[in-house]
Amino acid sequence: MKKISLALVCMVLSFGIHAQSITGAWENHSTSENGDQLKTVLTFVNGYQVSTTFHAITGEFIETHGGSWILEGDVLTEKIEFDTDNPEHVGTEISYKVNVTDNELEIHDSKIKFTRIDQGEPGKLQGAWLMSGRMVDGEAQTRDTSGPRKTMKILSGTRFQWIAYNTETKEFMGTGGGSYTTINGDYTENIEFFSRDNSRVGMSLKFNYELIDGQWHHKGFSSKGDPINEIWSLRE
Repeated sequence: MKKISLALVCMVLSFGIHAQSITGAWENHSTSENGDQLKTVLTFVNGYQVSTTFHAITGEFIETHGGSWILEGDVLTEKIEFDTDNPEHVGTEISYKVNVTDNELEIHDSKIKFTRIDQGEPGKLQGAWLMSGRMVDGEAQTRDTSGPRKTMKILSGTRFQWIAYNTETKEFMGTGGGSYTTINGDYTENIEFFSRDNSRVGMSLKFNYELIDGQWHHKGFSSKGDPINEIWSLRE
């Protein structure tokens, strides 16, 4: 029994070390066949991840995919919830080997290497969040987050991305992202890509944010200038 217990402890500790080492944001810079400079950002938070590629200079959106993940040893397994290039992959699992150090993540088969951006800090909203309601006339109007239609935000310590999609129909509705800060109750997004409208690239949007009973209350104005007062809940 002691040997079995020790083995289990070692396995759990090993998984914890690997999971912690990959948590955060990573980036890769590459050049397309026609000479465009591309940027790919990987973001891993507790249980969920997203990968997005866009033009490094113009911010033109190219593709995104993501979902849940688990790292066992050097094998990373992802369960796909959205994929703009291959929607037929939604609901499937993909596994591949990775090598993770403090500052570099390498995907074995492709030899693609990513450089670390952050380790989940310093932003105070690190995690995967689901849109769970709105404040209307001072009262919270909640929405069910268990259904297939989701609006999710994934935030590392410095990077954010929202994604709207449907796991049942495999439909993708839109995404946007970039860098963010949380300073003195202000949450500021600096948009680097926006799938619906490239003209939003380069905009900085400042919101009031507050964590109340574990929920993120998000108040301000959208990129269109519309007032918003949203509630987001951490995804389990």
